[in-house]
Amino acid sequence: MRNKKGFTLIELLIVVVIIGILAAIAIPKFANTKDKAYVAAMKSDLRNLATYEEQFAADNNGAYFSGTASNLAPLQGFTPSQNVTIVAIALAGPPQTWTATATHTQSPKTCSNATGTIVCA
Repeated sequence: MRNKKGFTLIELLIVVVIIGILAAIAIPKFANTKDKAYVAAMKSDLRNLATYEEQFAADNNGAYFSGTASNLAPLQGFTPSQNVTIVAIALAGPPQTWTATATHTQSPKTCSNATGTIVCA
């Protein structure tokens, strides 16, 4: 009588199918987590920009700055996170205000603070 050791083809196929099912469940969860991280970076940059805008206004008689800020091209000393671009727009008053929109190169979502509250869609 022979003593064969190892797995049968059926056992190996069952293991591969189970791994495939687990991967099909896990991969969309990880993709959603990455997008949440991109949105968190955009929100953080908009909050930091608010600080820069208010500091600038305090030093410039209430005037805000406008322009586009990216990691490669800072705006008035403000540098957003990697792959995030922020467009700031100073709005004439009275009183003068500002608004900004943040985009991330790897996310379809856009965040803005036009109402003073950061909204992402």
